Amino acid sequence: MKINWDSEVLSSVSKAIHQLEHLSIDLDSIENTADWLAYEEFSIQQNNQVRKNPEDFIRATLFMNTLNFAFTDFQTSIKYEVKRGSELLSDSEAMYFQVNEAVDSGNNLFDGKVMATLTLEQLENIFAGNIEMPMLKERVEILNDVGQKLVDDYEGDWLNFINNGPKKLYANGEGLIERLVDEFPRFNDSSEYKGNTVKFYKLAQLAFWGIHGELSGSNYFKIEDMHSMTAFADYIVPVALNVMKITTYTPELDKKIRDGEMIERDSEEEIEIRSASIYATAILTEKVNERRPEDKSIIIPQLDYRLWKNYHATHHPHHLTYTTMY
Repeated sequence: MKINWDSEVLSSVSKAIHQLEHLSIDLDSIENTADWLAYEEFSIQQNNQVRKNPEDFIRATLFMNTLNFAFTDFQTSIKYEVKRGSELLSDSEAMYFQVNEAVDSGNNLFDGKVMATLTLEQLENIFAGNIEMPMLKERVEILNDVGQKLVDDYEGDWLNFINNGPKKLYANGEGLIERLVDEFPRFNDSSEYKGNTVKFYKLAQLAFWGIHGELSGSNYFKIEDMHSMTAFADYIVPVALNVMKITTYTPELDKKIRDGEMIERDSEEEIEIRSASIYATAILTEKVNERRPEDKSIIIPQLDYRLWKNYHATHHPHHLTYTTMY
């Protein structure tokens, strides 16, 4: 499957790449990384249990990605973690576990009416970990807004939103991502950079990747234009690319990151870090596929997951940006 370089996200990011000032991308390092990465296993995780109740899985995934941001304390750089028995879960994995605990105990968080009326105290009780989950107040406000929109337009149910258009990411304004970022402002993840709008759509893409990855093996839900999906520009993939020498920061930016200094939302530095993540992973995916048989070719989200899974709990410092978008 060939990458769609004309997709909304990748085409907008490509314009920024030619104007980078705070970091660089090393194409030789991409080739060197592809030389060994191409021979790893890239699976799409699928859980047969999920297929027994795909509707609840869709509701859960969209709920989770409404909240899937900022798991590192901005003052101490300590990651949010939860311990259950001998298992230690960090960042979004911890959140997923605790949301499922709450739902299993009878709290129907996925219902728009419940989201619209959630309080800060209720969310504090759900998310009890090694530290207070960062940006908890913002999380409550987001859930209230999203829940109210679902109640007003979709009878409180994400499924009604999903079924209101084609199973495509982009479809002349009617695609899943297009409608999500248009109707729910919390998903409209974009920035202005040197005269151009750069679109990242991290959480919107991640939500539909999760749904597609689990359900595409069934006849219930399969996105038709997955070649238009990019990496999910967050805190972790930039670390992986930096460690692999694919990206190199200027000494000034590198020092800011290592010192835990805030990289402002919509600053040139932040936009360039995220743009480089999307652009470099697209090229790396192409180079990996050049070294694999056609029937074993991968798509960008598979590469993204490989990088995220290996580095999301790393002690290597990542940039810090106070934002609800990732």
